[in-house]
Amino acid sequence: MSDHGPDCVRALDSLYLFIDRELDEASWDEIHAHIADCEPCLTAFDLERMVKNLVARSCTESAPAPLRDRVLTSIRTVRVEISEHTYTEHSWTESGFSSADPEPPRD
Repeated sequence: MSDHGPDCVRALDSLYLFIDRELDEASWDEIHAHIADCEPCLTAFDLERMVKNLVARSCTESAPAPLRDRVLTSIRTVRVEISEHTYTEHSWTESGFSSADPEPPRD
């Protein structure tokens, strides 16, 4: 059992990859063996796995319809404001820049 040695550092640095099985097989096996023999790393693994599972369960719920509607309305409002601001700043007329532009481009 190591106590915050290089094996612990490697195991803890790769914990999320280990939990998600995103490591190559040899690395996964090595970290698995270390965690099985190291109480502090096993505790960290169990905690991170529980948090990950809790977050995953929480993310499956949908927001209530009124909240969803308010968020979508806010997003649309911001988009319109940005579009109007961009259009006003960069508006063109058939003959070139509009009168809203401070100075026409120079050749």
